[in-house]
Amino acid sequence: MANEEKPKQKMGFTIIKNDPTDGHGGFGIGSLTLENVSPVIIDVNERTAIVDVGAMHAKSDVERGIKFTTDRADSEGGKPYWLVWVTIDYKEEGPYFAGVTACEMVVNREKRRGYKILPEHVNKMDKSMKRQIMVDNMDDSSKEVLVEFFKTHNVEMWNRSEQKLHEDLTV
Repeated sequence: MANEEKPKQKMGFTIIKNDPTDGHGGFGIGSLTLENVSPVIIDVNERTAIVDVGAMHAKSDVERGIKFTTDRADSEGGKPYWLVWVTIDYKEEGPYFAGVTACEMVVNREKRRGYKILPEHVNKMDKSMKRQIMVDNMDDSSKEVLVEFFKTHNVEMWNRSEQKLHEDLTV
């Protein structure tokens, strides 16, 4: 008999556990893991931020059922979102938000169309993993939402983060 109970949804960071050297050998040994990257989706209109691991494969709740194009006209009238790639690293004092990059997304549910530039999303994830801060393209309201999200998640991690992150998210 199958267990019908749904797994609990995790709301924390470091939610991807992916060890390429887990004993199977062969292809992928020594490849980059995505272990410390978490996708945070900011709903610009609702002023909310959530971790949605589905975004790792462009299958977040926001993206599901939407055909994305690089033409803004296709998703005209849609809701704006930010997909923020957050990478956590560790200093002597403890963990901190090391890489934070933001990508634009627009979703029009009625038309089932969306706007995003997939190569940008991939490149920004890579830049986050390389401990870069790239959030200056975000609107002020979304910056405030992200700061509040970081502080609520773990204020000590926020306080340990690089000065550049604090400066770039200051409104």
